[in-house]
Amino acid sequence: MLVLTRKRSEMIQIGENIYIKVIRTGRSSVKIGVQAPEDVRVLRTELCEQPPSLKQPVRRAVDEADQAAMVSTCSDQFPHPHLA
Repeated sequence: MLVLTRKRSEMIQIGENIYIKVIRTGRSSVKIGVQAPEDVRVLRTELCEQPPSLKQPVRRAVDEADQAAMVSTCSDQFPHPHLA
């Protein structure tokens, strides 16, 4: 997992055309905006059938089994040939 620090109005780019922008920060929450192509489905993890466990320790690299599990639970919207 990559962990980044961003301030209000700063952005993160994922791939060629997905942008995450910090809209507002508060004591217990952060409001973010996601700009992505229409064919990219963006969901909160609690809406996935089986969200990946967030109780596991942070690792520097995700192994292939974990990658496959994340893709299968949350990304039925489009194929991920580079993760298959």
